[in-house]
Amino acid sequence: MRAAACGLALALACDAALGQAPRPAAPAGTPVLSTTAERVYAAARPRLLQIRTLLQTAGRQSSIGSGFLVSADGLAVTNYHVVSQYVLEPGTYRLEYAAPDGARGALKVLAIDVANDLAAVRLEGTRLAHFDFDGAALKGALPKGERLYAMGNPLDLGFTIVEGTYNGLVERSYNERVHLSGALNPGMSGGPTVTAEGRVAGVNVAKRLGGELVSFLVPARFAAALVARAAAAADFSPEGARAEIERQLSAWQDRFYREILDRGFRDSVFGPYRAPESAAPWFTCWARTNADEIPRPRATLNTTQCTTDTGIFVAGDLQTGGVGIAHSYARSAGLNAFQFAAFVSAQYRVPQGARGNRKRFTREFCHENFYAGAGAAVAPPLRAVWCARAYRDFANLYDVSLVALTQDRDDEALISRLSLQTISYSNALELTRRFLGALRWAK
Repeated sequence: MRAAACGLALALACDAALGQAPRPAAPAGTPVLSTTAERVYAAARPRLLQIRTLLQTAGRQSSIGSGFLVSADGLAVTNYHVVSQYVLEPGTYRLEYAAPDGARGALKVLAIDVANDLAAVRLEGTRLAHFDFDGAALKGALPKGERLYAMGNPLDLGFTIVEGTYNGLVERSYNERVHLSGALNPGMSGGPTVTAEGRVAGVNVAKRLGGELVSFLVPARFAAALVARAAAAADFSPEGARAEIERQLSAWQDRFYREILDRGFRDSVFGPYRAPESAAPWFTCWARTNADEIPRPRATLNTTQCTTDTGIFVAGDLQTGGVGIAHSYARSAGLNAFQFAAFVSAQYRVPQGARGNRKRFTREFCHENFYAGAGAAVAPPLRAVWCARAYRDFANLYDVSLVALTQDRDDEALISRLSLQTISYSNALELTRRFLGALRWAK
């Protein structure tokens, strides 16, 4: 999500920066910028950039974001998703920056960090004003509740500043993100969020839809590491961009799924069954039931679903990297064996996913079979379907789904689902085997 408006709250700061006469004071009760925010913005303004992706043939912008200078010789930081169109299709798009003083020019991509949604770019220039990174932020030592200031160009309305509060790292997220209580809006992605001293604490990246003032930053240490790598690396080749993205995704998934495997599963009990849930701390779990429906259902269905908030933006039509585990316990409340089998069969279905995205994925291949597991004394017999689709652009990366249904009773059943995005074939086999092997009797 690409990270509101200039509005009344920015009127005084914008006028002062433009050298215009101040407007009359706002009426009592109207929110205004603090004097600290005015000072921070005035110092930061020449260091800010709007980053535009333009369609080559039309010369018009296709998407916009923000960025900020980090060196005197024109090195700047933004989000990977801000420049992703150009990175993936350099023959179709080009990059341009626009500065608050009206200056424009071409941008060159130096390095990308897909997992952390960062890119380092360069513009022509010398002795340019630039930001420094905050030392405490680099160490993860900012105090919770500290006031921070996010900047960028939202909705192409003009450069702006937003006050917010630092709330530490988001819990239950494998990819580290800072929780900022402040308003980020489309166009602010890639802009800096700074301390009262004007030093970078994080990079604007996203906001939570359906919430108020719940926004996210990439921690400063990842941006500083990318800047160091970009300064020392050879020129980035757009022609080799897909290979670099593949390398980064492969490395990320190997770390991510290896840690899930190493942490193992914890047991949850559903009637006579024991089912696995990940012991990794990045899962958020919810439950639902049909037991309270009117009229009373003739079969109850209690479901728990656990998902990770670890999305990775690769392209506008490809956001991936998530894992889901779900278990549905069904029990007859008046159905005969045939009716109950029909009810359970309606729940046993392959997840639909993004099957229509033929540009990014091959056709899905599925294999269905019966699974005895550890034997009838330990585990129920299962009917399972395993499906995989390959990424067209990235070798040995797949999305995999598994659905398993118990086959032991006429009035009770457990339907278990596992979904894995951006995973190697070997990791997918190991994880699904471990998952099936953990489906057992509760007693």
